[in-house]
Amino acid sequence: MAAALEVRGVTKSIGRRKILDRVSFTVEEGEIFGFLGPNGAGKTTTIKIILGMLSADAGEIRIGGVDLRAHYEQAMRKIGGIVETPELYGYLTGYQNLKLYADLRGVPQTRIRQVVSLVRMTDRINEKVKNYSLGMKQRIGVALSILHSPQVLVLDEPTNGLDPAGIKELRDNLKYLAHTAGMSVLVSSHLLSEMQLMCDRVAIIDKGTVIGVKRLSELEDTGSTGQAELFCLEVADAAAAARCAIAVLGEQAVLSEGDGKVEVRVPRSEINALLSAVIAAGVPIYSFAPSGRSLEESFLEITGGGGDIA
Repeated sequence: MAAALEVRGVTKSIGRRKILDRVSFTVEEGEIFGFLGPNGAGKTTTIKIILGMLSADAGEIRIGGVDLRAHYEQAMRKIGGIVETPELYGYLTGYQNLKLYADLRGVPQTRIRQVVSLVRMTDRINEKVKNYSLGMKQRIGVALSILHSPQVLVLDEPTNGLDPAGIKELRDNLKYLAHTAGMSVLVSSHLLSEMQLMCDRVAIIDKGTVIGVKRLSELEDTGSTGQAELFCLEVADAAAAARCAIAVLGEQAVLSEGDGKVEVRVPRSEINALLSAVIAAGVPIYSFAPSGRSLEESFLEITGGGGDIA
């Protein structure tokens, strides 16, 4: 696959503090690429440099094959993005917000209809933005970012503040944009669980250094327990559910237990046996889902305390 975005050896310092140290990764056409790291790792700084909001001290960025430093305007036509919360006029409708931006960029109204369809807002586009949910505002923000038909879409922590329904909406839209519409998407997060559900590949950054780029299937296999993954089991009796998990999987499988939740490491092939044991013990199950642990915890397990996973 051809590279839609190339980041090579990007370095950035503020005063004597080095924020980024030779950051390198490549985003391919039509993929969702995760940029994964704890808060303060350098994700937002990297994204601001890619979007032309900051300049790098060293390194090279190519967007759709165009060098950002040498041909800034041409490169910027090939990329769109959101850093933090989309800026929208609440007293205008979603359509009016898009039209305002389209008029400034010389984008035809036919393109507005196309992006509204792409982000699946056709039924609500003529309502005022102040009445939108946060997830709907995020979708309009994505629509604004792709009005000029960029090759690459960049989103910095886009799930912040969204409820589970909003996160799923965003995830489904990004998958559609990448896998159906052919757009390349770079999305940052500090939550490994979100990356697992959304991305094709991820780059892991810590303390300003990319320590590995892997496909999600490889990332899941990195730990010492092979195919086992982290899940959170919400139940009426956490202690009883933990005993069931130990009986089925062994003591090492239970990572935490309390407040009605049990966090377990379990191979997918053993999920049915685990849930059957909990049900057989008469323990009501309220939910079972991939663990929402922050990267700060899972990161240490995956990398062995910050070592190279490549």
